[in-house]
Amino acid sequence: MTSYSVTEINTIVKGELIGFSDRKIKGPEEIQKADSYHITFIVSTKYEKFWEDSKASVCLVASNSILKPGNNRAFIKVKNVDLAMVKILELFNPPNPIFDEDIHTTAVVHKTAKIGKGCKIGANCYVGKDVVLGNGVVLYPNVCVFDETIIGTNTVIWSGTVIRERCIIGSHCIFHSNVSIGADGFGYRPSDEGKGLVKIPQIGNVIIGHHVEIGANSCVDRAKFSSTIVGDGCKIDNLVQVAHNSVMGRSCIMAGHSGLAGSVTLGDGVIIGGSASIKDHTTIHSGAIVGAGSGVMCDVEAGKTVLGYPAQDARTMLKQWATVRRLAQCK
Repeated sequence: MTSYSVTEINTIVKGELIGFSDRKIKGPEEIQKADSYHITFIVSTKYEKFWEDSKASVCLVASNSILKPGNNRAFIKVKNVDLAMVKILELFNPPNPIFDEDIHTTAVVHKTAKIGKGCKIGANCYVGKDVVLGNGVVLYPNVCVFDETIIGTNTVIWSGTVIRERCIIGSHCIFHSNVSIGADGFGYRPSDEGKGLVKIPQIGNVIIGHHVEIGANSCVDRAKFSSTIVGDGCKIDNLVQVAHNSVMGRSCIMAGHSGLAGSVTLGDGVIIGGSASIKDHTTIHSGAIVGAGSGVMCDVEAGKTVLGYPAQDARTMLKQWATVRRLAQCK
């Protein structure tokens, strides 16, 4: 098992070492669960009360912390505890599952597919006609990539994911288990005689940029025509829906159970909280934030934070909630 001294860890995070510990650190752990061979962290002052009883030998703390580490214990003071913890987690991150062979004997790869150097294709994968995999693409077992799809270099696709035909995926992406890319958009209209529904063909595709990460069981539907687009650097949580013809700008975040209806446009850096719903043909401009559980019914200005159902300016909504609470107490 890999272990590091407190001095080595401090060099990696470029912090200020306070105190001393001679224990070798074998991994990170929560402050209340840590043992003497763990490094822990205090992000907020509300967790400082747990330090005295914690068994951890080393702790990442904010640079303005006034806590004392104690005997044979050490603090590493950093400007941003969360970002420093990222470096620690990377340090102890175990390797991904290993492939015994580059292309498993049970994988089905169409003869017209172009497979780049260093690709790994796991058991029971399907790679269709005229698919292009860039160098270093990894398909874990039971991934399906259908005809004419293009996947950029060093993209990793976990088991159960299905990428439908004609989609374009960028480089350095991560798709977690059971992601669906390019399924038909949800398009129906009442029939002329009013006795049923007519399915609208969805003949577009999905374009996903570089460095995009999509969580397990999330769906990005193909466009009715043209493309559903997820911009560079976007991060999508588990169980998220991105409907047909929606366009996400660069570095957007969508938390779990949130969803975009058809033809929604997100600017750059938009944050969508968990379980939030965005109405079709709505534009949320760059830098805006939608609070968890909110329902957006109209366009949102750049940099604005909205809350509630229907969503409105966060300050207005908070005042309304406070007023309702006071009225409920007046009996």
